Amino acid sequence: MSVNKKKCCAALAVLLILSLGCMFAANYLQNDGGKVDVSVGSFEGAGGTLVYKLYKPVTATPEHPAPAVLLLHGYQNDHETCAAYAIELARRGAVVMALDEFGHGATTVGLAARGYVNHKVTVNYGEDSEADGSFTKIGGANRYRIMMNFSNLDFFDDRYVTDSDGNRLGDTSCGGVLAYQALADMDIVDESRMAVSGHSMGTWSSWTVAAAYSGTEIAPKAVVLQCGELFTDDAYDTERYTFNNVLLLQAKYDEFSYFRDYKLNVTDDLLRSDLRTGFLGCTADEAAWNTTYGSFADGTARRIELLNTNHRLTTHHRGGLAAALAWFDEAIGLEKSVGYADQTAMIKEYLVLAAMLFVLFAMLPLMELLLSTKLFASVRQPLPPEDTVKPTGRRIRAGIITVLIAAATFPFMTQLGHGLLPLPENIFRMTVGNGFLSWYTLLILIMLFTNFTAKRGAKKRGEESNLYTMGLTSSEKKDRLDIGLYLKSLLLMICMVGMVYLVNMAYTYAFDLDLRFIWPFFRVFTLDRAIQFCVYFLFFAVFYPLNNSKIMAGLRVKASYRPGLGGFLNTWWRHFLVMAGGVLVVTLIEYIPFFMGIGPGADVLFGSTFGGPFMSLLILFVPQVAFFSVLCTYCYRRTGTVLPGALATAAIACWIVTGGSAML
Repeated sequence: MSVNKKKCCAALAVLLILSLGCMFAANYLQNDGGKVDVSVGSFEGAGGTLVYKLYKPVTATPEHPAPAVLLLHGYQNDHETCAAYAIELARRGAVVMALDEFGHGATTVGLAARGYVNHKVTVNYGEDSEADGSFTKIGGANRYRIMMNFSNLDFFDDRYVTDSDGNRLGDTSCGGVLAYQALADMDIVDESRMAVSGHSMGTWSSWTVAAAYSGTEIAPKAVVLQCGELFTDDAYDTERYTFNNVLLLQAKYDEFSYFRDYKLNVTDDLLRSDLRTGFLGCTADEAAWNTTYGSFADGTARRIELLNTNHRLTTHHRGGLAAALAWFDEAIGLEKSVGYADQTAMIKEYLVLAAMLFVLFAMLPLMELLLSTKLFASVRQPLPPEDTVKPTGRRIRAGIITVLIAAATFPFMTQLGHGLLPLPENIFRMTVGNGFLSWYTLLILIMLFTNFTAKRGAKKRGEESNLYTMGLTSSEKKDRLDIGLYLKSLLLMICMVGMVYLVNMAYTYAFDLDLRFIWPFFRVFTLDRAIQFCVYFLFFAVFYPLNNSKIMAGLRVKASYRPGLGGFLNTWWRHFLVMAGGVLVVTLIEYIPFFMGIGPGADVLFGSTFGGPFMSLLILFVPQVAFFSVLCTYCYRRTGTVLPGALATAAIACWIVTGGSAML
């Protein structure tokens, strides 16, 4: 297959220029056209370095100090997930610090510094007891106990803070207490007009920050909880702690049971519960969504804003953000010239998304140029003979089985690896990464077994079946691995993904922006995270070639041999359905009952243990797999082997898992 080098060079240049243009525009919105200085800083504390992003309006000076807000992200996120709140608050005159909490982003303090105890609570704090089994002792890996204690806060009474084994909670603000003081110490900040807001895990951090400074001159004048948990007075000492002007943004379809009071659905009955009416300070008959109770003047203002969204999208929900801006304005005062509904943050997010996609697709013309060189020419192999395509019925059966195996194992194996799989935690430090490691390992074993049985079956039928027809070696070495092909495919992947990394690094240093869409996708590695990438890549680099072999080569169709866009599309949609089919099935199982008012599918069918993190990740995982299927289909059609696409996908997936998400 000939390659038009001029067209490839032009395509590569255009994609990179478009990406750069999008990042310029995103940066313009981030700094409000030069009205906000944006920078990344750090400070030492808690046994390591804590990193933050600071948004400073040019109007904030020592002579005219401004109100300030500390933003705390959720589990598996980083400071940039707070960008919508940061940008909109800074546009309205507030100094904003968005922190990388323990174990996330570039902060070097691990999540283990949060601490843990040997018990968990399965109802709202203050409503638990040992008699009814809602306050129970737990064992297992340290990471499991840490995660089971996310809603356990260090300012609660000793029953929650210590345990019989001598364990004690550490800093449940995950660095937020230190960051809040650092923000207050800035000479451009009016310390009498400060507030704190967090999402998910960051809401527990926000409660802790507010408790730490309760009764002081710098006590937060407002606390905004983006999907937060409420507590009864029994959970903490209300005579010691005062929480001023608390707004709770409630996602109607929150996948985490913590944040819907351990009920299956968010309904009016939930709003009228003793816990909610106690928070609002009203009777059940008086309780209403989107209604403010109490007074800002004395700090008793309370409100629950109901948002028609899910857990992860709450951070960028326009209505929720507008409600939060109005709340901050009442409590600490914001610049009035910009209306609450006048928001530019999501435009910035879409621009960065476009920049990311342009760079990722730039890998394709780069691959074509590299394949045209002498070094990489041998990576391009002919596709196996068309007569080795399996009959339609067998392909359909194999595809359905592949989808069902992925769907049946995803909820259980990901959660097992996430919390309970006995892994050495000084080596395997990525919490969600361990979930995928567990799932991938099981699927690797299944694929090795099915490949062996399929090969035996093909031999009995007199069909050709070898490593070459499986897309795993060269046409010259059909029955054994071609080490040269593997090494060159690996080097090709390094060039392709390395280009993405270098571009991302340039954007990070030029704009303090990385390639993402709301949540962390691609970040510049710290040393610890680079090491973790190498550890997990070993597993990803086995799974993806075997998976692509099963789907790309094993399920080849006549369209695989047709040139042009038509041939590509006719091949790709089949690959996508099989690659994403398992998670699409799980997505339907999770959300159809939820939208019908029954409850999240995982919670209803398997219990809340199997809900939460990996269910909420589905809205991120499905689009990723869609891109992976495009990349892998293109690479297989152009090289005749699954290796370049599979290794590039393995590197990208491993980068996403290890780049910014939670680390012990």
